[in-house]
Amino acid sequence: MTSQSPAASATFPVRRLGLLITVAVGVGLALVAASTVAHAPDWALLARQPWVIQLHIAAALTALLLGTVQLVGIKGTGLHRLIGWSWVVAMATVAISSLFIRQINPGSFSWIHLLSGWTLIALPMALFAVRRGRIGSHASGMTWTFVGGLIIAGAFTFLPGRLMWKVFFG
Repeated sequence: MTSQSPAASATFPVRRLGLLITVAVGVGLALVAASTVAHAPDWALLARQPWVIQLHIAAALTALLLGTVQLVGIKGTGLHRLIGWSWVVAMATVAISSLFIRQINPGSFSWIHLLSGWTLIALPMALFAVRRGRIGSHASGMTWTFVGGLIIAGAFTFLPGRLMWKVFFG
């Protein structure tokens, strides 16, 4: 396995900075747009959800936090690998638990489950890439899994009528 030295990986690629700025701007715009309908979160609504939904949300929040740390952190270190493996476990938990959540299309899978399937394929592919020394493929695979599996899928949970919309705005 090829690893980068902390000094070699301390540079901050423009695309990573662009991704972080895009996420920050998106969150900011969502907060501004929602400020007209937002209220104190209804945590009791989350507490009344089945355990699989609670597990899914907890794993997604964990993956979001760890993934953000990975995006801005120095690559190739022992800490990067520890956080990375924790992120992989959290993402796999998010994807697997989502297969048991079928509220959009009661009793059946919905189109959003395609992102779960993609995540379950992309995670091992990115891990195999880093094992083979293909750092660029690994970084790209993990970054796009973060974007597609968390940011895009997470954005859909805030659509009117969905659970997270009800918790924060409903």
